[in-house]
Amino acid sequence: MIQLGENAWQIPVLPRQALNCFLLGDVLVDAGLPFCRGKLLSALTGKAVGAHVVTHAHADHQGATAAVAQALNLPVWCHATERAAIETGDVLSSFDNPRSLTARFQQRFLAGASYPVTRTLAQGDMVGGFEVIETPGHTAGHISLWRASDGLLVAGDAALGMNLLTTRPGLHLPFAHVSWDMAHVRSSVRKLAALSPRRVAFGHGPAIDGASFIAFADTLN
Repeated sequence: MIQLGENAWQIPVLPRQALNCFLLGDVLVDAGLPFCRGKLLSALTGKAVGAHVVTHAHADHQGATAAVAQALNLPVWCHATERAAIETGDVLSSFDNPRSLTARFQQRFLAGASYPVTRTLAQGDMVGGFEVIETPGHTAGHISLWRASDGLLVAGDAALGMNLLTTRPGLHLPFAHVSWDMAHVRSSVRKLAALSPRRVAFGHGPAIDGASFIAFADTLN
């Protein structure tokens, strides 16, 4: 695990930090793909984990949710808009074309099992010492997590910290063809930048300094 701050850890579950989960206080954030179960459980051995938050219901973030939640007896929390996708396992609602080859491949081979949600989250709720920030765009109910005391932001897939095709670090917006609304994506990045974060972590790619993230947001129309 990579320490991001006090009681805040990034858990890379793919090489080069291509896919990350997080332990914030006693809250596991995201669960990677289904085959990430073993790596996650190993990383969490000996850690106090009391709940599991899903930033958004795409297969690479909820894939191991059911398996890990069952293994650790964790309640699952998410934004109300993501609830149906997690509880049914149908993770294609945010795709621009749910019948595309990419979408059907993800649903059939990468999506995790369904699992009940016990709490829905909204702007301003607190989890693991972090404030929930609603950041719709990549999905309609995407959330990010913010700790004002040290300026640490876990952005999820509101933006990407690497090029997913090359795995080269660098700031990018999520792909349009797997996102709900790109205008909202840009608006949410600007919303996060307005918090003046000092360090920003992502679902994909290494964490960066806040100044770089703010500069990136300034380039978006």
